[in-house]
Amino acid sequence: MFIPFQMNGAYLLVMELPTDLSIMIGKLGIYHFKKGHYVYVGSAMNGLDQRIERHLRRRKKVHWHIDYFLPFTKVVRILYKTNNQREECGIANAFKKEFKGIPGFGCSDCSCLSHLFSGSYEGILTKAYDLGMTLYVL
Repeated sequence: MFIPFQMNGAYLLVMELPTDLSIMIGKLGIYHFKKGHYVYVGSAMNGLDQRIERHLRRRKKVHWHIDYFLPFTKVVRILYKTNNQREECGIANAFKKEFKGIPGFGCSDCSCLSHLFSGSYEGILTKAYDLGMTLYVL
């Protein structure tokens, strides 16, 4: 039986929010988001491709904080870094130093401030490439 290679690791969803918006984010409550670019830091230890494809689907069960936010955005870039060990918290901490974090977003299972950050598109991409991330091609 042939089992295709499965990549594991961390990923970044770079999104554009076209307008200021208040969004109910599950049990976190209502968050007020400003128009602009956002980056979500996630991990997929059971397959990057499957996790990314799930995020891009419009019809899915709402499970994670990002599932509440994505319908209002346009995903403009996806980047990834393969690894068999979790790196998302280290990547989130690197973004925290230069970008505004959305408190509590995407980090209910760790001690990070946030896994969603806002900032300039160019700044987000520069930080991603500095961290060794690779452009994900659909």
